[in-house]
Amino acid sequence: MDNSKILGKLKGKLIVSCQALEGEPFHGAEMMAKMALAAEQGGAEGIRSNGYEDIVAIRKVTKLPIIGLIKRRYENSSVYITPTKREIDALLKAGVNVIALDCTKRKRPNGEKLQDLIPYIQNHNTLVLADISTIDEGLDALDLGVDCVSTTLSGYTEYTNTGRTKPDFKLVEELTKQTRCPVFAEGRINTPQEAKQMLEKGAHAVIVGTAITRPQLITKAFVEGINEKSLKA
Repeated sequence: MDNSKILGKLKGKLIVSCQALEGEPFHGAEMMAKMALAAEQGGAEGIRSNGYEDIVAIRKVTKLPIIGLIKRRYENSSVYITPTKREIDALLKAGVNVIALDCTKRKRPNGEKLQDLIPYIQNHNTLVLADISTIDEGLDALDLGVDCVSTTLSGYTEYTNTGRTKPDFKLVEELTKQTRCPVFAEGRINTPQEAKQMLEKGAHAVIVGTAITRPQLITKAFVEGINEKSLKA
């Protein structure tokens, strides 16, 4: 697929995040490929996925655009979404259409800089999605030339971790008001109504993960809801 047309294809659509970390029941490339196929059959227009093996397996079963990332922890840095060039090179080899890159203000491993990593990705004919947690980070990432931004890390950085349980509608609204660049809404979107509301707030597309692809957490939410109702009764 021509990467220049991907953002247009995703406008107003649902992207499903197919990820299962080590230790989770659905962890494994084969399982994530099936999850991605199920998402496509349900009408998703894009996939977000973590890890080289998972992405390669997903690419074999779908032609949908793939937003790729690799989560890896390094000492002396809290950045873990595609933190270094090492992860970028693996994603380029996997053939993703878009690379999700932590574009927060936090210090990166190995002293690497966003102003070097962003053009490196784009020079390989791949789009850059900036995962940010604040309005300033989003605007700074756009100044550095990213192709689109996502609210993925709102509530997950040290300076935005406020115990939020609902989607950050305000951040999406503020970003869309201050830029014409595509803004992807991601984070704690648990219902179709919330996804639709994000689009009404101006989001270019909506990314949903846990509420669709992590059965153990979906089950837990139902169990907690039942128990809460029982206690009130």
